[in-house]
Amino acid sequence: MSEFAFRPLPSTFCLPNLTMVTSRAFTLKVNPHANSIHEKMHKWFLSFNVYDTAKALAYIDRGRFDIYAGLSFPDADVEHLETCLAFFYWAFSTDDLSDEGQLQDKPEDVKAGLDVSRHVLSDPFFEVPSQGYPHAKMLNDLYKRIRATASPGTCKRFTRAFEQFGNSQIEQSHRRSVSKMLSVNDFILTRRATIGAALVEAMVEYSLDLDIPDYIFEDPTVVAMSEATTDIMTWPNDICSFNKEQADGDFQNLVCCVMVERQVELQEAIDTVIDMLNSRISEYIGLKAQLPSFGPKVDSELVKYHTALEHYVQGTIVWYYLSPRYFTSQELVRHESVLIELKKFSA
Repeated sequence: MSEFAFRPLPSTFCLPNLTMVTSRAFTLKVNPHANSIHEKMHKWFLSFNVYDTAKALAYIDRGRFDIYAGLSFPDADVEHLETCLAFFYWAFSTDDLSDEGQLQDKPEDVKAGLDVSRHVLSDPFFEVPSQGYPHAKMLNDLYKRIRATASPGTCKRFTRAFEQFGNSQIEQSHRRSVSKMLSVNDFILTRRATIGAALVEAMVEYSLDLDIPDYIFEDPTVVAMSEATTDIMTWPNDICSFNKEQADGDFQNLVCCVMVERQVELQEAIDTVIDMLNSRISEYIGLKAQLPSFGPKVDSELVKYHTALEHYVQGTIVWYYLSPRYFTSQELVRHESVLIELKKFSA
């Protein structure tokens, strides 16, 4: 799309409480084991030396991924919840390489790191080089944990999802390197991969050791429900992370795409995305009502899966408001709407 002068941006924008928007279809539930796993998995992350100790401790404190795990995998037992928290440490630190790290606009370097990780998933005997590649080492340990109890189908879906996620990271890094803006529709399709939605779905399966036949995930209604939950989880992220990203000079965001395509200012773009979100929630409710029966055994597993996925979506959106990654105060989640001051651009 054509160039768009994002700056100057307004000094503030109004942010409605998106957890209230999504709560009509998605319920919140909290895992009682969340506090008990924090210390152990904190040490697990530090052991890979992704960052120096001071930066790693700040990263853990800023992310509050332990809270996120408790909100998004509420029915996982302790062992599975530990693995889910490990997944967050790996996924977010990997994503941050191309989002805000030294590889933000270096697609070739992103690809080199991902190639090592591909070997980890395809060859159980592959040894990660001793120097470098801490993210691949994390993934190696993470995938061993998943394989210990997950069904073959879940493992296959996880590895296939990693391919999608990895390729999308390379493409996103390339777009940043050339300052390319996608259309709204194209961005939505791409964003489903960059947020790692298919990885999340595999982790939801793993968290409860569900055994769902492969063919279920090819059913048109199941596919459409998956796309809807992904969008409902992702679009609030683009709204909540907009302030942080614009301050970093990063405009690979749905809000920005709406601003460009519709030639509107920031507040109107945010309101438009929220209208889109409301419509998407209604579509999800309709799809859920149309879900066919696949027989008692499969139906039982599928109900558990979709319930867990709904918990994940709402837990994720609540976490956006609680995590210092996006906001400085956890009080925001208690208000119907808040006025957000835009951060200064760090040129």
